[in-house]
Amino acid sequence: MAETLISPGVLARENDQSQITSQPVQAGAAIIGPTVKGRVNIPKLITSYSEYQANFGTTFESGSTNQKEEFTFLTSISAYNYFQNGGTSLIVTRVASGSFTAATSSTIFNDQESGDIPDTTNLFGSYNAGTGIGGALGATAGQFDDVATTGGSSTGLKVNVTLSSGSGQFSQSADLTVSTPPAGLVADTYTVALTSGSGAGTGATATVVVAGATSITSVTVVATGSGYNAGDTLIIASGSLGASGAGGTDPIITIANADLQTFPTAIVASGSASGYAVGDVITVPAASIGNADTALTFTLVDADITDANAFTLETIGQGEIMNNAGTLNSQGAISTGTTDNLRWEITSPNTSSGTFSLIIRQGNDTTRAKSVLESFNNVSLDPKSPNYISRIVGDQTETLLGSGTAEPYLQTTGSYANASRYVRVKSVNFKTPDYLDNSGTAKSQFTASIPIAGSGSFGDAQGSILTGQGKYYEKIDQNDTQGLVGGNYTDAINLLANKDDYQYNIISVPGLFQSGYTSTLNTLISNTENRGDNIITLDLEAYDSSITAITTTAASLDTSYAAAYWPWCMVTDPDSGQRVWVPASTLIPGVYAANDRTAEAWFAPAGINRGGLGVVVQAERKLTQSNRDALYVGKVNPIATFPGRGVVVFGQKTLQTQASALDRVNVRRLLIALKNFISQISDNLVFEQNTAATRNVFLGQVNPYLESVQQRQGLFAFKVQMDDSNNGPEVIDRNELRGAIFIQPTKTAEFIYLDFNILPTGAEFPA
Repeated sequence: MAETLISPGVLARENDQSQITSQPVQAGAAIIGPTVKGRVNIPKLITSYSEYQANFGTTFESGSTNQKEEFTFLTSISAYNYFQNGGTSLIVTRVASGSFTAATSSTIFNDQESGDIPDTTNLFGSYNAGTGIGGALGATAGQFDDVATTGGSSTGLKVNVTLSSGSGQFSQSADLTVSTPPAGLVADTYTVALTSGSGAGTGATATVVVAGATSITSVTVVATGSGYNAGDTLIIASGSLGASGAGGTDPIITIANADLQTFPTAIVASGSASGYAVGDVITVPAASIGNADTALTFTLVDADITDANAFTLETIGQGEIMNNAGTLNSQGAISTGTTDNLRWEITSPNTSSGTFSLIIRQGNDTTRAKSVLESFNNVSLDPKSPNYISRIVGDQTETLLGSGTAEPYLQTTGSYANASRYVRVKSVNFKTPDYLDNSGTAKSQFTASIPIAGSGSFGDAQGSILTGQGKYYEKIDQNDTQGLVGGNYTDAINLLANKDDYQYNIISVPGLFQSGYTSTLNTLISNTENRGDNIITLDLEAYDSSITAITTTAASLDTSYAAAYWPWCMVTDPDSGQRVWVPASTLIPGVYAANDRTAEAWFAPAGINRGGLGVVVQAERKLTQSNRDALYVGKVNPIATFPGRGVVVFGQKTLQTQASALDRVNVRRLLIALKNFISQISDNLVFEQNTAATRNVFLGQVNPYLESVQQRQGLFAFKVQMDDSNNGPEVIDRNELRGAIFIQPTKTAEFIYLDFNILPTGAEFPA
């Protein structure tokens, strides 16, 4: 198309100036507070309440065993209301008291031997009476605990050995004690049968050494017989010892425990041991089991040594609530399983391909009715494979460093971003690099590394949410807010001060109020002023406070980056169904979200049209006009109750003391929106050439955006200046690029005066 006229005529040219090269990244809200589960002091961006429930939980029980009460943290109620009112993104930072850790998976077995012999392992199956014991033990029956063993590939295995004489056989080494023999015996050595005097034992014979007419030196068993018991008596006929006739009482033997053979009936590991191998011969010293005649030996078999742990998972959530290492019932349900914890399952292991499937299940499901949360199919332990389990599931974790300082930060470890919402791979203990050889056949050294089919639980997490006195809802005071104190919030508040990592335009800490947690909230106000890109919805006093107390606390603050609302409100908790009292900051982020959904950030989030609190059952106090006047003069936004209209936010002041445009929430939020967009544009110009072309790029994006804001009733007028007038040679030589933006914000009609003029009949209306 021609761009110039050569001969007379009309040239219509298109000049498209409607394009805005990019829209601002939309920031949402941020909430800091306790939750049922999740990571502590690790901000997480969520986009729906169902995602919040999955990551942070909902209700919990508190109180004595016989008088449990169900509670919901204010964080949950606030998140629900925010999303219900159109909020699209929310940064939730969980705070807690004490140390919280993640739960780790129970052993995910493969067919490799670990060398571990766990506590209470039954080793009796490895004992071979024919070869291991070497005959009778000759020890006293009973139990011998924590006996150290010798032999094998390692040291440290201790066992509990139970010895029993239940076989009823004499020990071949038994030296029997006889009663006083009669006279007339002939000195010699005799082999005689032992006749039962009492008891039912039979078959025992002994060698009897006679030293004189009335002296028996020893009676040693040579045939063990059977059926004997301690306390039974035996008779030796005196005639069999050379005595003539029945010249007196026959010698009598009373059987003692030590006379009878003892055999092990139980061999159990006492404590855990490691480093052992199948085929190890283990010896229990004779001296440790009643000074037996022989040591006890047994050979370890595969069942004695646990298989190895192929890999270990770790829950994303932290705290004791993630533990469910309980017993299984007949339906395959875990006794300690809940909707808040997890189970793992391995299915379809394939040693030919080296793959298997990992399933993450809800903690309270059953084998017959599985509740699958996530599944990862055909994963492998081959770190060179694209389906390597760490790559597919994720293995990263974040740790808070610098706790207690003004600038805490998160350190990320691990190689792969977490794809799972519930778990991460903590370690892979048996990697299988290049699992298949060049012909596509599995390498034999790796096939036993693949996990076997099975399921398990998670355990060993630490951290309880039931701390402090546990004051909730309207019982919150300056010493206990939902089991926490102000210091528990400090790290989270300082972490969210980093505007490069966390973008949001509203922040609240429901549960903290200014008069009771002054130092903590002053830190939040200071951080917010330094960021300059968000506003705080602030509570001033606890439940059941006076208007005087509210306005007095408000008077102590002077900032346009915070707005206070009062009174408290009763709502129906969406998860427990109970009606509970909550501070206003729990609900106001939802009001802002509803305002932005139906209008713009620079419209007032107040009044009948955009300030309705439909979820509120009732306000703590029905405010009169004079009450509302006192609050508004005192920089506090009233939550009013109107017949037929319900409960409504009826004010939009910030806590700025000086009268200016910035003493209104809509203007402060307008500035936040403008600075957010223009700052993003400016970020792209850092390190660019300081020339007219660069300035024109800036103007070409900022001017159309401000025009669109003006068209959407955010501005009366504006001007953007970035040219030679404010970028002279001195400025350029200092490597600076300067811009000046002048705006005239639109104002809201908060005070409407209607004059009703009564005129006489026939009078003309004024022009």
